[in-house]
Amino acid sequence: MHSQRRLIIILLAGLGLLVLPLILQGFGNAWVRIADMALLFVLLSLGLNIVVGYAGLLDLGYVAFFAIGAYMFGLMASPHLSDTFPLFASWFPNGLHTPLWLVIPLAALLAGVLGVLLGAPTLRLRGDYLAIVTLGFGEIIRVFLNNLDHPVNITNGPKGIGQIDSIKFFGFDLAKKLRIGEFEVSSVTLYYYLFLVLVLVSVLICHRLEHSRIGRAWMAIREDEVAAKAMGIHTRNLKLLAFGMGATFGGVSGAMFAAFQGFISPESFSLMESVMVVAMVVLGGLGHLPGVILGAVLLAALPEVLRYLAGPLQDLSGGRLDAAILRQLLIAVAMISIMLLRPRGLWPSPEHGQASSDRSAK
Repeated sequence: MHSQRRLIIILLAGLGLLVLPLILQGFGNAWVRIADMALLFVLLSLGLNIVVGYAGLLDLGYVAFFAIGAYMFGLMASPHLSDTFPLFASWFPNGLHTPLWLVIPLAALLAGVLGVLLGAPTLRLRGDYLAIVTLGFGEIIRVFLNNLDHPVNITNGPKGIGQIDSIKFFGFDLAKKLRIGEFEVSSVTLYYYLFLVLVLVSVLICHRLEHSRIGRAWMAIREDEVAAKAMGIHTRNLKLLAFGMGATFGGVSGAMFAAFQGFISPESFSLMESVMVVAMVVLGGLGHLPGVILGAVLLAALPEVLRYLAGPLQDLSGGRLDAAILRQLLIAVAMISIMLLRPRGLWPSPEHGQASSDRSAK
């Protein structure tokens, strides 16, 4: 009976996710864009949950992998390299247009390698010290992206990279509308379905990791690293694996962000983005997949939804309050209220032994 109920809930949730963008586009494409960005942040949060939620390694520089994936796709799918380097233009006279099947593995591989390189010198650090080092790494990447326009123009500096190709596969361009009879599916809706597939695949990977020997070893390290090492767990390799696995999700998400936006600049990868992703994981529930997804959706969509609320509140104050400041104030009040009422997160993982006792009671 319980399994049938669970299957019905999953089917209804899946149907709702498929129909959601079609309903939202009736109210305007801006609402579908909010859903698209929420899915990208879900992908980011799932990756950070591996590092913070499973392995217990506080990473405040996670946005660096998001930036690395975005700039990799921006350089491989825009005329920037051909315009800057004559030799590159002779090799690719029509520009470099990287297909989707190559973008995702390359973004995951590049970010994963850099994640391992970040983790290697930080293995002996814990807690606040690890957070400070990873924060510095994130800022170093942003500063590099901002300054690598001289003497050789690689990233175009603060001006950013534009004219980035949209996602194309099997001759189908997601930047173009799809017409089915009299019904028209917008470009942002098509991107929604691509992002949804990536999120579902990522959820499956994270679920399998959580219940694998590697996932249980990560959780043992999170609870007590000394005890885990005494039990024979190779903590060094598993920490590096956590950094690498988490970074791959950030790289893929960054590549999708670049294709979706069509333009990237270092301003999109500030420290506040890292803090926001950490807040999503903590607010939803550390180490619990449904909670992480819920926290990511709420914190990604809430600022955009509050744009429509801040305006009327500004009018009520006679224009004395700035709408942007008021929106940030509302977000802060909402987050503080939630953390006071739900200190373990909106949807925390069950207490130790609670799940087994519940099953035995049933």
